[in-house]
Amino acid sequence: MKIRNGFITVLFGLLCIFLLPSIGLAKQPESSYWYPDALLNWSPENDPDAVYNKSTVPLAEREVLFNVNETAQSEAKLVALSALNPNTSGVPSQGGNKFFANTFSYWQYVDLMVYWAGSAGEGIITPPSADVIDASHKNGVPILGNVFFPPKVYGGQAEWVNQMLTQREDGSFPAADKLLEVAEYYGFDGWFINQETEGGNAATAQKMKEFLKYLQDHKKENMHIMWYDSMVENGSISWQNHLTDQNKMFLQEGNERISDSMFLNFWWTNQQSSQNKALEVGRSPYDLYAGIDVEANGTNTSVRWNGLFPEGQKPLTSMGIYRPDWAFKTANSNEEFYQKEQEFWTGKAGDPRKTNENGNWKGLAHYFSAKTTIQELPFITHFNTGSGKFFAVDGEIKSKSEWNNRSLQDILPTWRWVKDSKGKALDVDFDWDTAYFGGSSLKISGKLSKENATHVKLYKTKLPVEKDTEISITYKTDAKKPNMKIGVSFLNQPDQFVFFDVKKKSKNQWTEETIKLHKYKGKEIATISLFFESNEELADYQINIGELKVTKKNADKKAPKAVTNVLAKNTSFTEGLYADVEVAWEPVAGDVLHYEIYRSLPNGEKEFIGAVPNHAYYLSDLRRSGKETKTTLEIVTVNQEYIRSKATRVTFEWPPYPQPKGEFSVSQTVAAPGEEIQFFNKSSEATEEVEWQFEGGSPSVSNENNPVVTYDKEGVYSVTLIAKNSEGEHVVTKEGFITIDKDAKNITNVALNKSATASGQCASSEGPKYAIDGIVTDNSKWCAIGANHWLMVDFGEAFTLSKFVIKHAEAGGEPGAFNTKAFTIEVSMDGEIWTNAVTVTDNTAAISEHSIPTTEARYIRLAVQQPTQGGDQATRIFEVEAYGY
Repeated sequence: MKIRNGFITVLFGLLCIFLLPSIGLAKQPESSYWYPDALLNWSPENDPDAVYNKSTVPLAEREVLFNVNETAQSEAKLVALSALNPNTSGVPSQGGNKFFANTFSYWQYVDLMVYWAGSAGEGIITPPSADVIDASHKNGVPILGNVFFPPKVYGGQAEWVNQMLTQREDGSFPAADKLLEVAEYYGFDGWFINQETEGGNAATAQKMKEFLKYLQDHKKENMHIMWYDSMVENGSISWQNHLTDQNKMFLQEGNERISDSMFLNFWWTNQQSSQNKALEVGRSPYDLYAGIDVEANGTNTSVRWNGLFPEGQKPLTSMGIYRPDWAFKTANSNEEFYQKEQEFWTGKAGDPRKTNENGNWKGLAHYFSAKTTIQELPFITHFNTGSGKFFAVDGEIKSKSEWNNRSLQDILPTWRWVKDSKGKALDVDFDWDTAYFGGSSLKISGKLSKENATHVKLYKTKLPVEKDTEISITYKTDAKKPNMKIGVSFLNQPDQFVFFDVKKKSKNQWTEETIKLHKYKGKEIATISLFFESNEELADYQINIGELKVTKKNADKKAPKAVTNVLAKNTSFTEGLYADVEVAWEPVAGDVLHYEIYRSLPNGEKEFIGAVPNHAYYLSDLRRSGKETKTTLEIVTVNQEYIRSKATRVTFEWPPYPQPKGEFSVSQTVAAPGEEIQFFNKSSEATEEVEWQFEGGSPSVSNENNPVVTYDKEGVYSVTLIAKNSEGEHVVTKEGFITIDKDAKNITNVALNKSATASGQCASSEGPKYAIDGIVTDNSKWCAIGANHWLMVDFGEAFTLSKFVIKHAEAGGEPGAFNTKAFTIEVSMDGEIWTNAVTVTDNTAAISEHSIPTTEARYIRLAVQQPTQGGDQATRIFEVEAYGY
C-alpha cells in the first residue's frame, strides 16, 4: 500500500539459573514495532525480545579530511530515509538466514539515517533493528527510529495522535518519555516524527509543538529529533515543501528550539525561500533537508539540482533522500543491487572523481564529501559486506548456510572505485564466492600487463604511524606471483604515494605479508591503496584480498578474556529435530569487537552459528545432527585485532529421537481413467523410508518419495502411506481419497466470476469480487485489515469439488512476508451449515494448492486466522479458485 500525498510509506514492523527445556514455547525474536498503547506499556523487563534488540556499538567519530572531487562539499548535510528491512514486522533481531539482504554500504556520504518503517497494519512506532544500528554507528552515522501517523485513507487514526500527545497533570508526556527510554536502551540516536493523520486543529498543532519541545528538553545531548513537513499551525495536513510561516513553529519558536531539523516535502523548485526563512528564525539552513523522492525511479528521478546547489554558490539547504533502498527493492540479485547502489551514489562512470560524466544523475558523491571513521589503530577489514552464501573464519568455511548480519559488516572502501591506469584498468568488485572472514572479499581481475598497470585507491584514513606500526595484507591468487604493491599516502601530501612490494607466492592459498612502517613514524596515513602491474601479459589475472590491516606490532597480542556465566535457556524443540535456544553470557570488559558462537559437531568439527556484539544470542531452528542426545555450544570473545579467546562451553539436551509422522498430498484427487496422478510425501523430517499402497492403482505399491500413479477403472479408491524410521512407523490411510471418473476432463474453476461477499474490505477497489475475477495483479485483490476476516463464494448451484488454489500477496507482486500464514477453507450446501475442508497453519507460499476428497458444495468460505507471516494485519488475497465439475 502506498501513499502519494507527502510520503510513500514503507511496505505494511542474564538469568543466573538454568531453565529446564520446554516444548514449542520459544520463538525467533523480532525487532520492535508498536502502536501508542503498546509503547506506553513497554519496558525491557516485560519484553522478552528487548535484550536482542540492543546495539552495543558506540557512534564513531569521523572526518572529511580531503576530497577527490572538487564539487563535493560538507556544509550541507545528507539524510537518507531508507527501508533497510522490507517490512515493519517479522524482522529478525540479529540478522537473518538469507544472503540477499539490504546490506546498504554507502554510509560515507550519509550524515543521518532514518530507519523508514511503520504502517497502520503493523505498528506506527519503529526503532531500528539492532544490526542496522551497529552498522550505522560503526560508520559514524547517527540513526533515528520512525514515528509514523498515517493518513486516514491508509488506516491512520486520530486516536493514535491523541494517545501520543496525552499529558500528565505535571505537563509531562508519557509517550515522549517512552520514546527517549527506548532510544537509550536500544542504543540509537533519536526519532523522526511524521504526522500525516488528518483531522487535527490548532490545539492539536500546539500540543504537538509542546510534545516536540518536551523531547528537546529531556533528550540526551547527542540525540536528534527530526520533524517532517506535514502538519501546519492550524493542525491540518498541508505539505509546504519549504520552511514557511505555517510550519516554522515545529522547528523554532523565538529562542526555543522545537526540533533539531526538518525534512521538507518533495514538491519544490528552489529552496532560496527556505534558506531565508531559516536565517530569519535564527537557525542554520542546513537544519532543513529538502526532500527528493527516489523510491519509484531511482537514478531516473528528475531533480532540480540548481534549486538546491546553485552554480558557484553554497548549497541553499541540506538534502533528504526518500527511499534510496530503491537499489535493493528493484534488484534481482546481490550483484545487481551493488551495481545499482554504485550508480546511485557515484554515478554510471563508477568513479567518484568523474561525476560530471554521469549525465543528469551525477551521483550523490558529486555533491557530498566522503567521510571516514578510520582514525585509530587497529584498522582491519575483510571487505565483508554483511551477508554471505557461507561463513568463513580465517580462510576456512565454518558454515555452509546463507546468512545476513549487518552487525558484522566491515567499513567498506571509501571510494568505489578510484582506479588509475594508462591502459585498460582492472576490474574491482566484491566477491561473494571467496572470503577470508565472513561472506565476501575484494576481487581484482582482468588483463594485467605493464600497459594496464592499475592503481586502486581504497580507503581514506587518518591513521597515526608509530615506530611499531605495520600494514598487512592477506590474499589469494593462482598467478605465479602476486603482481601487487601496497600503496600509502600521508595527510601532508595525500596524492603522493609510497609503494611496498608484496612478494610471497600464494599458490591459490590464503597468504599474509606484512610491511613495517617505522620509517614514517610521526606521519598520518591519508590513503591506503593497491597497485597491480606485470612485465608479462596475464590474460586472466585475478587476486582476492581477504584481509587488510594496519596494526601495532608490539601491541598487546594476548587473547581476550573468555566469557563467563554462559547459559542456554528456554530451549524449545520442533518435531524433536530443531531447537530454539536462548544463549546469554556475562559480557567481557574492554576491547571486544564481537562474540562468536560455534557448535561442536559429533564428528569433532566446529560449525559457525553466528556472531554478535551483544551479550545474548538467539539460536533459531538449530538442526539436530543425526541422533545426537546433546549439543555443545562454544562462545568465543573476539577483540579488535581479531584475536580469539578460549571457548566457554554450554550444553543442552535433546528429547528422545522422534518416531515418524506420515502425511501426504496429491496433485489432484479426481482424474480420468489412465490420467497420471502424482503423490507427494509430506511426512515428518524424521522419516527414513516410506511405503505407499494404492488401491486400484498402478503401481499398487511404491517406495518412491513422490510416485506417479494411474488408475484404469472408474471408482473411488483409498491410499495408504507408511512412514518408517529406526524408532517405529506411522500408518496414514485416506479412505475414498481418489475418484476416477471419465467426466473429470470437465473440471474447471467454478468460482470464477461468481458471487462473493466478505466480512470487510480495505477499500471499494479491494472488495471480494476482485478475488474471483481471474486477474492476478497489484490492483485486483481482496484486502481486509484485522484478524479473523472471511470471504465467501456462492457458485449459484452445487458442484463436486476436488481442489482449491489460493493466490496470496506474493503472487500479485507484493512481498512474501504478506502471504497468508494461517487459514481454513470451509464448504456448505446452504450457506448456513459449514464443514471444514482445509486447515493451514504455516503457509509461506505465494500460491497454495489444496486437493481434497470429492465434496459436494454450493458455497465455500475462506477464513483467515493469521493474515501475514509477521505482525501486519492486512489480508491480501489475489485469487480464490475452486475446481470442480
